[in-house]
Amino acid sequence: MENQKLKELTERLYGEGLEKGRAEAERLVAEATATAAKIVADAKAEAAKIVKEAETKAADTAKNSMTEISLAGKQALAKIKTEIADAIIAKSVGAGTAAAIVDAQFVKSLLLAVAAAWNGGGKVELTAMLPAALEADFTKAFEASAQELLAAGIEVGYSKDVHTGFKVCQKGGGYYISFTEESFAALMQEYLREKVSKMLF
Repeated sequence: MENQKLKELTERLYGEGLEKGRAEAERLVAEATATAAKIVADAKAEAAKIVKEAETKAADTAKNSMTEISLAGKQALAKIKTEIADAIIAKSVGAGTAAAIVDAQFVKSLLLAVAAAWNGGGKVELTAMLPAALEADFTKAFEASAQELLAAGIEVGYSKDVHTGFKVCQKGGGYYISFTEESFAALMQEYLREKVSKMLF
């Protein structure tokens, strides 16, 4: 009988130990499952965050690239327009200015305009120096209008130092104002730039 009791006690202890072992194993499995699920969820959340950040960065990069491309295109277009306008102006002004600056009637009208504007249009005594290389042409052309120039207070002379255009100074003055082909061309280009741009574009 004691053997029977001992056997029952052993079986009961064994059953309780087995039940406790099973419960502990189930608890450990449940904890491991929960931990694994949390790790997977965290990994998925981190992956989603990384993907979202990458998509945002890619969108920003694409937007910035398009802005830079657009700006570069506008700058290139503006530069091309400027170069086209400059080429047209240079072609138009270059030959015209070179011809006008040696035209005696044109130079005479400029000298009269300078005399009229000098000192606010009061009485002036100016000396105009013209290119010595064109003395014969200018002298011949100015014969008829010499009195007009003198009446305006302009005395005409010639100098080898003047290659194009003319120089004007107050008689007895220490400095000349120079009107060269280049200065006329620059003035005309500045005047024509806006008009040509409007006409073309």
